[in-house]
Amino acid sequence: MDDLVNDVFGQKSSNQEPYSSAQIKIVTAGFGGAGGNMIDRLLKFGVKGTDFVAVNTDAQHFKLLDDRIKKVLIGRSLTNGLGAGGDPNVGRKAAELDRNLIESAFSGAQLVFLCAGMGGGSGTGAIQVAAQIAKEQGAIVVAMVTYPFDLERIRKVKAEEGIQALRKHADSVIILDNNTLVKLVPNLPMKEAFALADSVLAKAIGGLVWTITQPSLINIDFADVRAIMGNGDVGFIAVGSGKGTNKVDSAAESVLKNRLLDVNFEGASGAIIHISGGATMTIGDAIHAGEIITEQMDPKSNIKWGARLVPGYEDQLEIVAIVTGVKGSSIVGHLGEQKQQASYGDLEMVG
Repeated sequence: MDDLVNDVFGQKSSNQEPYSSAQIKIVTAGFGGAGGNMIDRLLKFGVKGTDFVAVNTDAQHFKLLDDRIKKVLIGRSLTNGLGAGGDPNVGRKAAELDRNLIESAFSGAQLVFLCAGMGGGSGTGAIQVAAQIAKEQGAIVVAMVTYPFDLERIRKVKAEEGIQALRKHADSVIILDNNTLVKLVPNLPMKEAFALADSVLAKAIGGLVWTITQPSLINIDFADVRAIMGNGDVGFIAVGSGKGTNKVDSAAESVLKNRLLDVNFEGASGAIIHISGGATMTIGDAIHAGEIITEQMDPKSNIKWGARLVPGYEDQLEIVAIVTGVKGSSIVGHLGEQKQQASYGDLEMVG
């Protein structure tokens, strides 16, 4: 897995071709304090090929973020730059007041990732307005958000309301549940646990960006992404790897494993599968990996796959898979509404 992370996140520049000047424009934006922290850590993980933007009502928080991140202060006339006080309505109004600033940050983008911790004020309120703006500008919009801990009762209510509003505009909403993270790594220090969650986010965003921007023997282009991701919720984004004689089965099974949320591929409606390997990778390897991943999917599902040879991979296989229309666990709360969730596969647990 480390080899893939290094290659995707730019730590092995000798193996990675430069991004083409003709590539699509991708923007990754974080909203509120948690969203800003998320994209700041994405930069530290080395995610490339995307512009980073932090949007907040709290001017002080910008001082904590990397200088490479574009900072957008919203609602100055409403909050005086002092934050939304945990009220999503204030965050939403702030975003509406400064729609032009968000429009400018997203200008020309074909793919927009939105990140936030749901349950607060600035992130929960502003991200739904931002999703609407990005869609109106013609982008594919993928929201990746965290869900509060069970003990944060009022934040859970706000999060559920915010997710419901967000789903009206985003093509895809992927939810990372903090409660499941606690169950998996209960003894991990808090800072490391949140960094671990962000590493999953980095793998998802970095893997997708790398897949659609790097040349391949069999290409996946942005039209493929739009056709598959633009028709409903992304249920699963995973990165899997395998080595040795059993590399195909190992890589495919690590994609199918879901260590964060309960996801079922049965009846899934679409998939983008990109397979990378060394010079020994055969067409049979690539086909077999795709067959394992899509075995339980709807017979009429829309599937696009690509393959690429990577120098230095030797007897190694990596897979990036984006699967739409999966079934899975639901967040059931105050709204009484089931919300489909998504997962990030192949999370390497620590501790």
